[in-house]
Amino acid sequence: MILDFEKALAGKKVLVTGHTGFTGSWACSWLNAIGAQVAGFALAPDTTPSLFEALGLDAEVQATTGDIRDYDALLACFEAHQPELVLHLAAQPLVRRSYREPVSTFAVNAQGTAHVLEVARTVKSVRAVVCITTDKVYKNNEWPWPYRENDPLGGKDPYSASKSAAEMVIQSYAASYPFSEGRGPAIAIARGGNIVGGGDWSEDRLIPDFVRSVVEGTSLTLRYPDATRPWQHVLALVHGYLLLLSRLIGPRALDFARAWNLGPQDPRQYSVREVLELMSSEWQRPALEYASNPLPEAGALALDSSLARNLLGWAPAWDTHRVIRETAAWYRGYYDSPHAARQLTLAQINAWREGIAA
Repeated sequence: MILDFEKALAGKKVLVTGHTGFTGSWACSWLNAIGAQVAGFALAPDTTPSLFEALGLDAEVQATTGDIRDYDALLACFEAHQPELVLHLAAQPLVRRSYREPVSTFAVNAQGTAHVLEVARTVKSVRAVVCITTDKVYKNNEWPWPYRENDPLGGKDPYSASKSAAEMVIQSYAASYPFSEGRGPAIAIARGGNIVGGGDWSEDRLIPDFVRSVVEGTSLTLRYPDATRPWQHVLALVHGYLLLLSRLIGPRALDFARAWNLGPQDPRQYSVREVLELMSSEWQRPALEYASNPLPEAGALALDSSLARNLLGWAPAWDTHRVIRETAAWYRGYYDSPHAARQLTLAQINAWREGIAA
C-alpha cells in the first residue's frame, strides 16, 4: 500500500533541517520508508538516549552536522545535495529554555529561518519549503475557542515571540520572492500543537519527564496541572508536513502555499493532569510534586484545523486516548529492548498509514 501523497514524494530529494531531533527522526523514517532521497542538516543529537541514533538513521540519511545560524555551512549543504523539497524543523523548541537563553532562541528560530529561506531561494533546485512553527504563535487571549489561521500573532515569552518573528520572516519571503513569478520556492507554514510520541527525551516536556520518572524512580514535577493543550501524536504532524510537501509540487501549489493549523480533532481539550492519568493507566504512576512559582506559560491553547481537514484532506488517525496508549507502548517496548526502536517506530508509522487509508 502506498498513499497518493507518498507517490508524489517517492524518489524526490528532500532535505530536512533538524533531522536529528525527535520529530525529524520520525519524519526521516517515514520518508525513507516511501523511497524519498533524504538529506539532513542539524546539530548532533542533544539527548541521551537519542531517537536518531536508536533508529540507526545515520546510515540512511545523508547527514550534515551544522547550525542553521551558520549561513555558509547551510548553503554548502544545499549546494551539495540539490534538494527539491525542504522540511524546515530545526529550532530551539523549549519554552523554559527560551527564558534562560532568549538571544540564542531568537537567533535560531527567526534568523535561522531567514537563512533557510534565503538558501532555498538561492539554490534553484528547491521547489518547495514547509516551515514548522507552533500553536504558540497566536496572541493568546486565554479564550475557550480555538484559534484560526487568520487570528493575530503574538508571543509573551521568548519562545512564542521568536516563532511569531519566524512567521514574519516567512511571510516576507513569500511576498518578496513570489513562487507565482518563479522568484522563489512555494512556501507553506504548519502550526502544530503539543507533540507526543515514542523517542522524545527532551527536557521540560510532560511525557519525557514522565518516562524519566518511571525509569529512574524519581518524582515528576508538574508546573501547570490544569493547563490544557492540543496534544497530538508526532505522526499526525509528520503526516501533515508530508501532505503539504506533496501539494506544493502539485498542479495547484499556490492554493497550499499558506499557513495551516494542524491540531487534534478530539471534541474536548485534555489537561496536563488528565494526560498524566492516561499515561499512568498505560504504564505506572510516578510520585508527583508541584512546582512553586513556575515560569509563566499559557493556560489554554486550542487550534481550529477546519482548513486542513477540508482543503488539505488531513485528519489525525488516532484520538487522544490512542495517542497516549501508543506512546506508552513505544516506551515500554524500548526499555524492554532498546534494539527494538526501529521496529516499534516503523510499526506505528504503518499503523498510522493504515488508519488514514481506511
